[in-house]
Amino acid sequence: MKITQTLKTSAAALATALLIAGCAGMGGGAASVALSGSQEVPPVNSAGSGTGTVSVAEDRTVTAKITTQGVNGVAAHIHEGAAGANGPVIVPMEKTADNTWTSKPGQKLTEAQYEAYKAGRTYFNVHTPQHKGGEIRGQIRP
Repeated sequence: MKITQTLKTSAAALATALLIAGCAGMGGGAASVALSGSQEVPPVNSAGSGTGTVSVAEDRTVTAKITTQGVNGVAAHIHEGAAGANGPVIVPMEKTADNTWTSKPGQKLTEAQYEAYKAGRTYFNVHTPQHKGGEIRGQIRP
């Protein structure tokens, strides 16, 4: 009886270890993000909003899209920076339709940028003529 219980416990521990190891080797996962003026640094009083999605493959290739409402966007990017802080552009995005921005195919993060992405230290930002530093923003948390 004790041997059977020990084997079951060992098998469960092994299965858990394999699951954790498998997840560690995967890409950073996908994230869905809400963008608003209140997340800007400093905050912006904006009626505009947006949603963004981003995924990073195992080779650190980025696929991202932002869709906005009520914003006259002139530029959009993924920046590196923690919540409450501004940071440099790491993934420029291009306008592909009215109110839609996408990453260019084949864009990759550096190892340091990928670590920042996994740690939640990246954000979407949409810039407008009225708010050149950004009108709406959303912190990316994979």
